[in-house]
Amino acid sequence: MEVSEQDTVTGRETTGHEWNGIKELDTPVPRGVLLFLIITHVWAVLWWVLLPTWPLGTTYTKGLLGVDQRQTVNARVVEGEQARAAWSKRIETEPYDAILADDALMRVVRSTGYQLFGDNCAACHGRDGKGRSNYPNLTDGDWLWGSDPALIEQTMRVGINTAHPESRLAQMPAFGRDEMLSADQVKAVAAYVYSLTHPDFASKNTATRIEAGKEVFAGTCATCHGADAKGNRDLGAPNLMDSYWLYGGDLSTIIATIHGGRQGHMPTWDERLTKAEIRTLALYVHDLGAKRP
Repeated sequence: MEVSEQDTVTGRETTGHEWNGIKELDTPVPRGVLLFLIITHVWAVLWWVLLPTWPLGTTYTKGLLGVDQRQTVNARVVEGEQARAAWSKRIETEPYDAILADDALMRVVRSTGYQLFGDNCAACHGRDGKGRSNYPNLTDGDWLWGSDPALIEQTMRVGINTAHPESRLAQMPAFGRDEMLSADQVKAVAAYVYSLTHPDFASKNTATRIEAGKEVFAGTCATCHGADAKGNRDLGAPNLMDSYWLYGGDLSTIIATIHGGRQGHMPTWDERLTKAEIRTLALYVHDLGAKRP
């Protein structure tokens, strides 16, 4: 019969295992740990009985408490819609001037619009509305069709260059690529347009080219951009006299624009967003521009 060995320091029996002169004591599991394990197992069994737990083919155990997270979420959605109903109806039906004059309602517009903008518009226009490469900055006050909320709403509803029957249409022809202008004419009119916002560009060396470009502009570009080059909002033609450029205002980019043309795209939102959401976003975007320095 094997005689157990006792540790001389603690008085406990050893297990007979030894590593590098260190003997393992036959120590029982601490009561605290054992109690914790018992409680957690009892809690797990209790939870299996009270809440939906086990899959049963096409269904699952429902639990004695009858908790259903899907019903809970649906109920909260309904509660949220009811809470929004009052101000949502006002935004949907009241004139924009009345909404803009109501500070409390505009606080709702800013809060709700921030979320809607982040979910639907920020991918192109940036989270701050300042635009990404080749997408317009919505905070600078420069608008192709105007900054009035009703005009912004229309743009959002029908889009730009879309299949919507009321879509806004805007296209810069490819004057060089389609051979409507020669290469020299493209460079000349680009020089003229560049000189409108860079008066220092005009010199003895560029005067002849700028004057030739002015004639090309009057015969080709003024129809859309106006004789004064300040644009035409009815056509979505940009103002060429300011410092705001969608694709870039340096001379080489202007040449590329005139040569190859430009055609942007703004999707329609009338089937994805409700009328109240579109009007909320129109007010929010209008407000972004109103806050510019």
